Amino acid sequence: MTAQMPAPPSPREIEIEVLDGGLEVVPGLKTSGIAAGIKPDGKLDLGVIVADAPCNIAGVFTQNQAAAAPILLCKELLAKQRICRAVVVNSGNANALTGAQGDEDARAVAEAAEAHFGGPVLPLSTGVIGVPLPRERIISGLAGCKAQLGADTTSFAQAILTTDTCTKQAARRVRLADGDWAYVGGVAKGSGMIHPNMATMLAFLATDAPVSSAALDGVLRRITATTFNQISVDGDTSTNDAVLALAPTDPQGELHDGSPQVRDLEEAFRQVAADLAEQIVADGEGATKVLQLRVHGARWPGDARAIARAIIASPLVKTALHGGDANWGRIIAAAGNAGVEFDLDALELRLGGHLVFTDGHPQLDEQELAERCFKDDRVRAELKVGDGGAEVTVLTSDLSADYVSINANYRT
Repeated sequence: MTAQMPAPPSPREIEIEVLDGGLEVVPGLKTSGIAAGIKPDGKLDLGVIVADAPCNIAGVFTQNQAAAAPILLCKELLAKQRICRAVVVNSGNANALTGAQGDEDARAVAEAAEAHFGGPVLPLSTGVIGVPLPRERIISGLAGCKAQLGADTTSFAQAILTTDTCTKQAARRVRLADGDWAYVGGVAKGSGMIHPNMATMLAFLATDAPVSSAALDGVLRRITATTFNQISVDGDTSTNDAVLALAPTDPQGELHDGSPQVRDLEEAFRQVAADLAEQIVADGEGATKVLQLRVHGARWPGDARAIARAIIASPLVKTALHGGDANWGRIIAAAGNAGVEFDLDALELRLGGHLVFTDGHPQLDEQELAERCFKDDRVRAELKVGDGGAEVTVLTSDLSADYVSINANYRT
């Protein structure tokens, strides 16, 4: 149950193959996941990604001002050097809003992991906020992670889940401009607290192409802006969100930003990220439907984003989606709350390709066809707000009674 994010135009056709799996397609990486006793139900809750040698790394993180201790530590480490040997991830505990003790716990986990895998190590956490991190269980579990390191990423993908109902993986193989093949793989988690500017998600992307740290950083920021930052489940962003990208180092032959090879590789990264983003929305907490919304005709990109985000964050729009009610008035009303000026007579709204509003008036003869489209698991909507050239496409899920139940009982 996924909607397809449209690909931006490319100056030439790039040869890209869709592969099964996730990070295991990338040579030079190993992963594992174990049950360290963080989750009371005994499920897998501690995972590691380990590179054969220190690699270049880039990261983008939550913009939540109450960022968790591991996020602050990762940003501190990346500010010093963009090199990484391993990533350690625990689920079941966010280590967020835990004060100085949380900072100490995150650092202790990173230092213990360096003793097992070499360094530097980046630690990440996801789970319940405001509970002290059981760091001794994590530190004790690192030996088990090391013993189970292998190419298959299934256990790692399971170990990072919280309220997710399934793992999320994607991979591509791309022929670069010089004729060489490169691999890009990814693993993610995310189900609730999903909204643009990073969501309650962790995502890990990697390639075997030797991309410079500066180029990798540019690629990651650009593809995140058009994929992970264009999805919403419930309008909340978390304290622990992060997306990391890894690439091997090669001082003699690293690829730099602006090169044809990096351009080709970026498209493969974008496809992997878009695939993972769509999987996150489809697995939204209590979700039964996905809405793909295109807002176009705006004067500025920021206007298009603001309108789109106001619509996909609207509980009224999302509940109508859940009920299969093509209540187009809610969509336009939400757009009017975005703080962006537009001419109501210039609006055009299409649901499933059917024009339901134009020239300031509803198109009653299209209503029944639109209603039929809203019964589907995947719904398309297009809102034209003027004659400008800016547009954006975003994804969201419906809001169901199950979402309320999941979050009303999250800690119990």
